[in-house]
Amino acid sequence: MNKQIELLAPGGDVEAIKGAIVAGANAVYCGLDVFNARNRATNLSFDELCGVLRLAHQHDCEVFLTLNVVILEQELPSLIKLLNKLVNSGLDGIIVQDLGTFNLVKKYFPSLDLHASTQLTTHNEGQIQFLSKIGASRVNLSRELNLDEVKSLTRFAHDHDVLTEVFVHGSLCIAFSGQCYSSSVSVGNSGNRGRCSQACRDEYETTATGNNFPLNLKDNSAYFDLPELVNAGVDSLKIEGRIKGAHYVYTVVDSWRKQMDKFEQTGRLLEDDSNLHKVFNRDFTNSFLKGDLTKDMFIDNPRDHSVEHAVTKSQAVSIVHIHKAKQDLYEDKNKIGDELADKIKGLNIDKQQLNLVFSGQVGEPLVLTIQVKTANGQDETTHVIESAEPLKNPTQSTLDTNAIKKRFKGFNKARYTIEAIDFSRLADNISLPFKELARLKNKAAFLLNDSVEILRDVDVPPLLNHPKVEEGSSIDKKPSMSILIADEKDLHLCEVTEADIYFKLPESFKKGCTKYIDLFLQNPRLIPWFPAVLIGKDYQEAVNVLKHVRPKRIVTNNTGIAYKAFEMGIDWVAGPFLNTTNSYALLTLQETLNCSGAFISNEINRMQIKNIARPKNFKLLYSIYHPILMMTSRQCFFQQTVGCKKPSIEDGCMLKCQKATTITNVKGVSFAIDKQKGGYPSIYNDEQFLNLDVVNDLADLFDEFFIDLTNIGAGSKEEQNKRQLIDSFEQIISGQKAAKQQLNQMVPVSTMAQYRQGL
Repeated sequence: MNKQIELLAPGGDVEAIKGAIVAGANAVYCGLDVFNARNRATNLSFDELCGVLRLAHQHDCEVFLTLNVVILEQELPSLIKLLNKLVNSGLDGIIVQDLGTFNLVKKYFPSLDLHASTQLTTHNEGQIQFLSKIGASRVNLSRELNLDEVKSLTRFAHDHDVLTEVFVHGSLCIAFSGQCYSSSVSVGNSGNRGRCSQACRDEYETTATGNNFPLNLKDNSAYFDLPELVNAGVDSLKIEGRIKGAHYVYTVVDSWRKQMDKFEQTGRLLEDDSNLHKVFNRDFTNSFLKGDLTKDMFIDNPRDHSVEHAVTKSQAVSIVHIHKAKQDLYEDKNKIGDELADKIKGLNIDKQQLNLVFSGQVGEPLVLTIQVKTANGQDETTHVIESAEPLKNPTQSTLDTNAIKKRFKGFNKARYTIEAIDFSRLADNISLPFKELARLKNKAAFLLNDSVEILRDVDVPPLLNHPKVEEGSSIDKKPSMSILIADEKDLHLCEVTEADIYFKLPESFKKGCTKYIDLFLQNPRLIPWFPAVLIGKDYQEAVNVLKHVRPKRIVTNNTGIAYKAFEMGIDWVAGPFLNTTNSYALLTLQETLNCSGAFISNEINRMQIKNIARPKNFKLLYSIYHPILMMTSRQCFFQQTVGCKKPSIEDGCMLKCQKATTITNVKGVSFAIDKQKGGYPSIYNDEQFLNLDVVNDLADLFDEFFIDLTNIGAGSKEEQNKRQLIDSFEQIISGQKAAKQQLNQMVPVSTMAQYRQGL
């Protein structure tokens, strides 16, 4: 290898982090018990984080903290308080999903290094530019990308001074990260808040292809793809697994460390990956990286595959031989466990102990000797500091020991504990200006912070809540309405409403096709609506639409298109799949990328919405009627449900395939699987989202209420009379409550549970 690639390991608890360190990780990522996307992990207290930082840095290992959830408005004070602590912790970086956190850190905590989470769904060049613009120094590339795409994006990222990391081992989500709402919709536990209940691992009624776990993917392992990853130029190889234990983390990191060292030293790979099969796994696949999306990526069992692998590898058939294969596996696991225990037995993250010795006589400086000891009492470091002014006989007040203790008790915090304060060598009846005592304390704090300047707490001022955007010469108090269509046969709706009409572009385009360019040029009233996922040539074709149409305004759910709109000076609105949940997210979009408005996330409730502060001249939008997307995937949902004759997904599948089916879980709840021409396979809830309460609750907040009339994700439901729907929604928005009953009859299978429960 020409450069050392970082091996980035998960750390769900202290023991797992120790395992990663002794196994040879270059960096670990871990979470506190707040604001992180693995609530099911044990996670760390702040005191433990400080101990982990000291231990890791002693072993030349960096530590990145996961703050990778969306932040709610009422949580901003707690987040700011935490950031004030983190800037003095020695942390090497924070991993962030929330767009508002980027704004806060860039403005008030610029010493913190920002990494873009996998939850930001990074898969095209524009997204890298977007994330660089808002402050990210590195991005996690979507794990659905293939090696050619990884190589291309890494080269582009390096040209823009951005590092890339790629998941190379561990669990695979079938959905695009950051674009999965299945857990949120089905059981109220949002993946955007670290509460994913893994609905993709659920059991379903047996499908036509004979599968009971049709959404369950094998685990990711690129163990033998290391040369290609090196050639792609990626900066960090990331292992998934913060809910896994120390035994798992140690085994996987140790295997990868040996593989990377072998390749660096010899240019060849180890052929033995047997240890990876001895810890939890669902069998392995590298099909996303290889771009070979077959049904072999799936496994009809979400549980541990290690025993089955051991039995198969040993070719055991008889009960005796199967028992022996299992026993051999357990013995091997125990050996690895013993090896781990032996290596970490001397590692300690307990607070270091301080002995403070004050000495001095009248006419001499006040001397502070700081003895830093390890948790087991062994001397580690000694610092000696003197006051600039000598001690004097008191004229007014005496410097007593209680005043000194009060001044220095602040060291009894996360990193240190004061074991003793010794005044035996300090004269009685002395005086020293308090400013000198403060200077002495500040110098001590500097030395105890690894000779790094202590940053004062930042007081972030409250944001102003600005009025609605002016329409014409006055402020229109009532929200307007907008609709979304995706089929030219619905163009006649332009004639029956004055609402803004968005036209949904597909996720895949035929190369060089001008169909959508012509559509927008011939129908200037249509406002382009860009999807969340645009990869490779599809992103380039979407950019071509922008370049040739030059629309006055767009809505985009893709940050790459947002960046291009900003670059071209096109007015753009952030779509509902950008997951905006707080005022600072809106500021990030407006101040950094000249965004003119944003949809507020449908995952949050009335109380979580109402206190969001609107930026000046910024529109707030909200969807009151739409199909509820649960997940979108680059894989094919039909291979494991109704079956498909094609052995793997081909280039033409995106453009040509148009299928639909349903799956039903063991609780009897059905979900619609929908594949539109030019779209990725998606799963939708059986219920439509219909929220008429928000029109009464928050009409003063929102500028625009939105309804989706695309029919996408409707499953077997009868197509609605769209003219009638438009008329009824217009009545509701204008304040005619009588239309509510009619709408509830027209949309009998609906929910607004997310608006009630929130995040």
